[in-house]
Amino acid sequence: MHHKDTKRREALLYHAKPTPGKIKVVPTKKYATQRDLSLAYSPGVAEPCLEIAKDVNNVYKYTSKGNLVAVISNGTAVLGLGDIGPEASKPVMEGKALLFKIFADIDVFDIEVDTKDVDAFIETVKNIAPTFGGINLEDIKAPESFEIERRLVEELNIPVMHDDQHGTAIISSAALLNALFLAKKKIDKVKVVVSGAGSAALACANLYVALGIKVQNIIMFDKDGVLSMDRNDLSDLQKKYANTKPGIDLKKALKDADVFLGLSAGNILTPEMLKGMAKNPIVFAMANPVPEIDYDLAIATRKDIIMATGRSDHPNQVNNVLGFPYIFRGALDVRATKINEAMKMAAVKALAALAKEPVPEQVNIAYGETKLNFGRDYIIPKPFDPRLISVVAPAVAKAAMESGVALNPITDWQKYEDELLDRLGSDNKMVRLLTNRAKTNPKRVVFAEADHLDVLKAAQIAYEEGIAKPILLGNKEVILELKEELDFNADVPIIDPKTKEEDARRLHYADIFWKARERKGVSQYDAQKWMRERNYFAAMMVSDGDADALVSGYSRSYPSVIKPMMQLIGKAPGISLIATTNMMMTNRGPMFLSDTAINPNPSADDLAKIALMTEKTVRMFGIEPVIAMVSYSNFGSSNYETATRVREAVAYLHKYYPDLIVDGEIQTDFALNPDMLKAKFPFSKLAGKKVNTLIFPNLEAANITYKLLKELYNVDSIGPIMLGMDKPVHIFQLGASVEEMVNMVAVAVVDAQEKEKRNKMIKVNF
Repeated sequence: MHHKDTKRREALLYHAKPTPGKIKVVPTKKYATQRDLSLAYSPGVAEPCLEIAKDVNNVYKYTSKGNLVAVISNGTAVLGLGDIGPEASKPVMEGKALLFKIFADIDVFDIEVDTKDVDAFIETVKNIAPTFGGINLEDIKAPESFEIERRLVEELNIPVMHDDQHGTAIISSAALLNALFLAKKKIDKVKVVVSGAGSAALACANLYVALGIKVQNIIMFDKDGVLSMDRNDLSDLQKKYANTKPGIDLKKALKDADVFLGLSAGNILTPEMLKGMAKNPIVFAMANPVPEIDYDLAIATRKDIIMATGRSDHPNQVNNVLGFPYIFRGALDVRATKINEAMKMAAVKALAALAKEPVPEQVNIAYGETKLNFGRDYIIPKPFDPRLISVVAPAVAKAAMESGVALNPITDWQKYEDELLDRLGSDNKMVRLLTNRAKTNPKRVVFAEADHLDVLKAAQIAYEEGIAKPILLGNKEVILELKEELDFNADVPIIDPKTKEEDARRLHYADIFWKARERKGVSQYDAQKWMRERNYFAAMMVSDGDADALVSGYSRSYPSVIKPMMQLIGKAPGISLIATTNMMMTNRGPMFLSDTAINPNPSADDLAKIALMTEKTVRMFGIEPVIAMVSYSNFGSSNYETATRVREAVAYLHKYYPDLIVDGEIQTDFALNPDMLKAKFPFSKLAGKKVNTLIFPNLEAANITYKLLKELYNVDSIGPIMLGMDKPVHIFQLGASVEEMVNMVAVAVVDAQEKEKRNKMIKVNF
């Protein structure tokens, strides 16, 4: 089966299993007892109903309306699929709902309306509007979409926006402002050529004009040619840009043009056309998946180009997710009656300004950059930038207040920004950051148990997603059968350590191992025998440089897998202790728990070392570590041995690492509840801080806690992540899920990237 067929099947399975669709309704109140249910429904529900009947604004106080957006479509212009109908549009609308939730914590009901009649569509939306705090129109064909949005904005008292139009316009406008700044061009002087005259292109042109570009300096094309004064097939909105004489083609229009905006079709902009543009040309080639001109070709043609596309694999991606979640967030939070031009312009300027600010290390790490800086390859923020919600949403909220459409003004802006950042904790952005970083420089990863179906599935996903370059270890016949079952047709290396085919390499590895361990009780015969075992063989592949990292442990106990890793790879230079940490994706953000797998009863010295190794790993993910050394006691309230060990470890860290944010011993509830901690222990270094790392007094406590969180609360876990190893070696928990294994592969790749940097620095220093 072809790769395209495999991806099709995966997409269908993703949407169908284990539960059809991508979103669900989750209760926000307790419902366990009869009392709870009597408050939730009859008779208790009558009280808020009566309050709302007295004052309709109380609906925001007693219901979810204030954080609920409708994503509404009739399916007439769905992505690149066209008019496929309301039912067929539903997966896209659910996808949009998912983006609202994960980027801005906004709840969504998707609504698919079965009508192409403009009046009927508008009437339907107006009739259901009381349910919602905002309306996001989606995938409605032009020109009907313009009329629908215009009338709904006028006739409703809640925010309404057609994101297909305004999202692209807002993001590209921010990019344009910064591109003009870098090109040293005045906005009222530049000549703009637009390829495409649909809703997105018209919205972009309108916003560019609002920014200061002259209408007479815009030349627009559609599939039938230039929008000229003699054409009688143009809509009223298109006629605004029909200011050019007929007969001009794209090549002539682009002569000495400063800006090209493409929202049309792939490969219509030729290198010859690009060469004819003015100095420092600005090219926004946003057709997807194939831009109007290939990025690499454009860069090779003009060294002075400033370019953006709609693709994530090139710099300057014009991605609507930079805008709509935060625009609606700001609008909802001040109860705006509409999303007006002032609010859109505020979003434009906030995005443009943010790109000029120093980039957080977390973003550099996610995109595999040493340091992102404002310039030709970075004119708009990255989608994974955690600052977006706390920059764009307040800007939009302020604009709503200043333009007189806010019914619930914000007074404490610092508190508001803190609340916005707290909303991000419920999302798995860290997984996306992790995999995105791995993709920037994928490494060769040995899958030591590739003849297990789930392990091979994880390898397949890692390969197809560009996370890693798998090397499959195990019974070759079994692996080939499983590959066929999975339609995994990629030509990736398959190695069976027990076959004659691998005799030479196996003997070579055995000889290296024997010479390294001959004075530690290992005979040559033992070394040769052990090299037939996959974990020993895999470890030697990494140790000898035939692979960059390895993953194992799916089918065997942790101790049995760690033994060969310690014998063949061992600890990193200057490290005397190996440990593990688990990154838990909690509703308050990522939490690191150590040591979850190796040290049963660590000493005070061991605990300090575990804390320091965990701190480095937390920083590897671009997070500032805030470490609580937890126990059953608080700051000397017990002199029992385990509490004393934790206290001594903290004293050592305070003395020798005074800048480290760490404290204890402290009970877990105080560590995780900032208000309790500040009230009871204001002297603590953790007071006023959000703890993201817990160091446990022993293996038992750490292991029980992470598995309890995982199973009881369905908290995703990445780990155990190995700390202190000389090479990237990571061990799955017995029976790990495919998703957990893929995440661990990403960790292994990122670890290999970090160790590669470390080794290069060592070579430079020597």
